Amino acid sequence: MTFGPSLLQAAGRMLTAPIFISGGYSAVKDPAGKAAMAESTLDALRDYVPALPDDNELLVRINGGVQILAGTTLLLGIKPRLSALALAGSLVPTTVAGHSFWEMEGGEAKAHQTQFSKNLAALGGLLLIAGSGDSRKAVEKAAAKAAKKAEKRALKQA
Repeated sequence: MTFGPSLLQAAGRMLTAPIFISGGYSAVKDPAGKAAMAESTLDALRDYVPALPDDNELLVRINGGVQILAGTTLLLGIKPRLSALALAGSLVPTTVAGHSFWEMEGGEAKAHQTQFSKNLAALGGLLLIAGSGDSRKAVEKAAAKAAKKAEKRALKQA
């Protein structure tokens, strides 16, 4: 059996998705702790996005719902690039709000710095998934389109 790019990509997606599904489920089920951690970040964000609801628990639940949905579609290989982008968009505020190690001291800061770094690594993986595409299919599609146009032009000139 050959381990080609498509098999490795599928394995990567399947190994990436569960952390978002379980984290999203946790956020939807019990948002209070995450909402408290996110409060200062959400308050600062509201200065730039005034339409953001004032209910922090609702925002945490929405973010969790995005993670469940996009994590599941990523796992199943349904629109994986879009799923990865949605997860990346969800991960950025989650990371800033939940692991602001620069505002902490001692062991707590060190632990959150580690979690922050892990989230950056996950973000990198998501961006790789979002940026990956079957370029061969895109080239074949473009070539077929160009051939069709050339054929139409040739028929008009004849």
